[in-house]
Formats: sequence, structure tokens, C-alpha cells
Amino acid sequence: MSAQPLPTPTVPPSFGGEKPALLARLVDGLDASGLWWLSGYAAGLAQLPAPPALALLPGGAGAPRATVLYGSQTGNARRAAERLVHDLEGAGLAARLVRADAFPTRDLVTERLLYIVISTQGDGDPPDDAIGFVEFLCGKRAPALSGLKFAVLGLGDSSYAQFCGIARRIDARLAELGATRLFAAGEADLDVDTVAQPWSAAAVDHARALLTTAATAPNVTALRPPPAPSAWTRERPFAAGLLANQRLSGRNSAKDVRHIELSLAGSGLRYEPGDALGVWQHNPPAVRDAVLDVLGLDGDVVVTHDGIALPLSHWLQSRRELTRLSRPFLAAHATLSASAELDRLLAPAQQADCAALLASHQLIDVLRRWPAAWSADALVAALRSATPRLYSIASSQKEVGDEAHLTVDVLGYEAFGHVHVGAASRFLADLCDGDSASVFIEPNERFRVPTDASRDIVMIGPGTGVAPFRGFVQERRAAGARGRAWLFFGAQQFRDDFLYQTEWQEALRRADLQRLDLAFSRDQAERLYVQQRLRERGRDLFDWLDGGAHLYVCGSIAMGRDVHAALLDVIATQRGGDADSAHAYLAQLQSEGRYSRDVY
Repeated sequence: MSAQPLPTPTVPPSFGGEKPALLARLVDGLDASGLWWLSGYAAGLAQLPAPPALALLPGGAGAPRATVLYGSQTGNARRAAERLVHDLEGAGLAARLVRADAFPTRDLVTERLLYIVISTQGDGDPPDDAIGFVEFLCGKRAPALSGLKFAVLGLGDSSYAQFCGIARRIDARLAELGATRLFAAGEADLDVDTVAQPWSAAAVDHARALLTTAATAPNVTALRPPPAPSAWTRERPFAAGLLANQRLSGRNSAKDVRHIELSLAGSGLRYEPGDALGVWQHNPPAVRDAVLDVLGLDGDVVVTHDGIALPLSHWLQSRRELTRLSRPFLAAHATLSASAELDRLLAPAQQADCAALLASHQLIDVLRRWPAAWSADALVAALRSATPRLYSIASSQKEVGDEAHLTVDVLGYEAFGHVHVGAASRFLADLCDGDSASVFIEPNERFRVPTDASRDIVMIGPGTGVAPFRGFVQERRAAGARGRAWLFFGAQQFRDDFLYQTEWQEALRRADLQRLDLAFSRDQAERLYVQQRLRERGRDLFDWLDGGAHLYVCGSIAMGRDVHAALLDVIATQRGGDADSAHAYLAQLQSEGRYSRDVY
């Protein structure tokens, strides 16, 4: 039986005049959740005897609302923004959630209540999804904002000199443009909730006072229930069993790089290539024991903190950071150790030196260098809470099913006369048959293969930055993608550091990859990196981009900066040497979603 054609909707006579234009303004900029809310609101109005007046905010908002705008690199700012919207809606207030790169900047002048939740990437840079918004806000085209009330929540890492630098910059700029600051900007360290929760409570209180005087929307029932959340989350991770733990780097390599395969069977967890796997690691026992030894503390003593009672050894192994220092702990240790040297480093004028110490020292180094008598209770209270590590997923579920593969560079080095290790990478490297890891999926919506499978892609991923591109190639092979694929890979030595070498060679043979360019920095007298290969292949690279290719970069922040500079050089050269034009070209690629980075 053939399907019957859908009837053409009949437009009611009352829907005439300027109302279609008003409707277009009303829905402009709304995301899916906002559109569904609006549809329920309209359905509720239709059931009333006489529809109440609808107070339109300038810019087309259907009812007075709070806009929560976020910029996030690893997901923390997005989660904090989502929680704020949830709290606002729970208080009966209208709110919309919008990612910074999806926010129509022309609407900024018509916003009346704006909450911004944004992370600082690296040492004072905005997250990739907020670059365009920050440039607009801080540029010459930013409008006067005398009608706007705002508050800013910044997320950062106090081990960097420019802690929450982007949030501070946005907070100052909005005030400079005439907007009214509702309350002081929040600055959250890696232990986000300690600052984010009271900041959000204040945001809800101010929104309630500002929005409840407007027309109240009737109670409505959503036309479609929201999708059920996964049973496994960051707060409730899944125990993924180890399937494989294979060393990728050669025996003579300076690095120990592992290919880790974890089972997601029975979890129902789904991911897309480009997403990350969050891993809740345990500190290596040797690291925990070294801290106990140098402080002369008994690991069996029970410590009660925030209503939780556990042995000190348990706190130190799984609930506290031991390999990452924080500025608040350093300040507490300076007081306890009565160290004039630490006091000097913590002075505002010594931010760069303090950041260098935080980057180069682990907890054990500080305890050895500046002795102090910590009690078990005080130590647990002062240390930063454990945070999960995120690893780019190196697989596609279209090929591997209920598995997630990781590419892990196992951190290990000597410093201050002792061996140092990375907590998460060492934890994963030490997994054996029968072991499991507590994991969750961290979506990365800005780092996806093109929905149009005929589009070309260019992937730049030196070292373990190649991980997501293994998933990209698997995904496009399974989908029968017609677009071409070009990979730039770099490492130290061809013989020992060519990660997934046989897989890339097979991909070339099967035409899953059309081009592969390599840069091995230590195989010749002069160092060679992927950015040099980009410049050498500039003509072809520009042709791919100008033909609609999507461009992806994954790896360290420093590498990302160098590659970005090389891309600007390539584009400027191919467009007649105009640097401003090259910047505009890359910015346009970003705004179109054709230039995506996953840097860390």
C-alpha cells in the first residue's frame, strides 16, 4: 500500500498581516528545546478562553527570559550552563540555552538578561566555540548594551597565570559597553561546583526578581517528552572492562604509547567519533604511599570530610588529586610551612613564576621541598578533589560495536631526583585482564565528521592527537563516504613512533585515505613538524579547503597554535599575501563549522 501524501496545512484567517514576520522574529535563534517549549506554550494558550497578551521582548523572545550562553572546551562549562537552565526552569522561569557559536551576535543588543558561563582555554584563550563571540564582543562592532543585565561564571585552572582570564575579560567588556553587572563574576577552579553552585543560586534569585513581574506563561504539557538521559554519567560512571592493552610505540621509543580497548557491553552508552571518554582514575599506590611517608601519616586513620568517612589512604588514592597542584593548596602550604619563598611566589606580581612552579611540581615535590606538619583532616580538606581525565575516542561504534578505544601516552619522567608519573595514564597502562575503569561519554558536538559524506576532510593529528581520526576513518568507511580524506601525522621517529602505521597503510590501499603526509622530527638533523608539511603542501591544501573540505586539528595547545599559524601562512600565500584576509578566511571556516579543533 502506498503512503498517502500529507495534507497541506491550512493557515487560519487570523494569521495574517504582520504576524508571519513576528513569528519569524519569535523563533529566530531558538534551539530545539526552545522551539519545543514554545510549541507547548502555544498549545496551552489555545486551551484558554481568551489568550493573554504576549509581552514580546525586542529581538523576538516570546516571553521575558534569561539567556544562558556558554563556551566550553571539555564540557564543564556546558554542564554548568545546563544545570543553571534546569534550575531556572525549575523556578518557573523562562530560559534558553545557547552555545556561543550558535548565538546570533545581532541579538546581543536586544537581550535583557544574560548569563555567560565560559571556560578559559590554556593560558588566557577562549574555548574554540566562543572565539567568534569573544572577538565580536571585544571588537569595534559591539553595540552599546545599556538595557542588558548580566553575570559571568568563569571556569579555569589556577595553575595557569591567566586563571579565568576570558571570563574576566568578558565581564569587564560588558560593563564597558554599558551593561549592568548583577553580581560579581564567579571564578571556578577545577573543583567547579564549589563556586558554580552558589553562583547559580544567585543567578536564579536575580532572575526571579527580574522576570516574575512579566506575564506568566500558563502551565503547558510538552508535546514530546525529552529523550531519556543515559543511565551512566560523569557522576555515575560505567565500569568498562579491559579488552586489550597493547603498546603502540617501539621498544626504542622515548614514549610509551598504549592502545586501550574497553568494553561498553550492557551499558547502552553511545558515542560519535570526535567524542571523548571520561576516565575516573586512581592515583598510583606508589604516589599515595610517598605522600603518606613524607608526612608521616597513617593511611588507616579515618577522615570525615563533607559527611563522608573513609581511611586516609582511600581519600588519597581515589578522591584527591596528587599529581596536579592547585594555587589554593600552595597558599595553605605556604602558611603551614612558614616559607618566605612560597609567600613571595604567591604574590600578585609573581603570577608567571607561580604558574611555572604549579606546572613543574607535583604535590610530593612541594612536600619534600618545603616541609610542613599536615594533619590527616587538614590535608584532605586542602587537597583538590579528584577530577576525571578526558581521552579522545579512537574508534567508531559502526565498526567496533560496544567498545571504546583509546590512544594513551603514558606520562613518566624524572624530576627533582625522583620518578614521576601521570595519574590517569599510569592507571590505564596498569590495567590487566579482569580489571575495569569507571568511564562516561563526554560529547564533543563541534568535532564531528561532516553530515554530508561527499565532503572532503583534512585531519591534522600529530602524536596521540591522531586518535579521533582513527574513528573518523572507521566511521566514513562504514558509511560509504564518497569524500576524500587527507591525514597529516607527526611524531619523533618513523621506526618507533608511527602510531597505527599498518592501519593507515591499509586505509590508503582501500582508498579510505587518499593522502597521508608524515613528519618525523628526530629522523634528520633538522627538526621537522607537521606545520612544515602544511606549508609545503600549501597549494593543494588550499584547493581542498576552497573546494569545501572540512579541516580538523587535534593535539596539544602549543601544537594547535603552531598549526593555526601555518594555516594562516598557507592561506595568505595562496590569496596574495593578505594576512587580514587569511584571518577572515579561517574565521569564516570556523563559523561554518568547517574548521574544528580539539586541543588540550
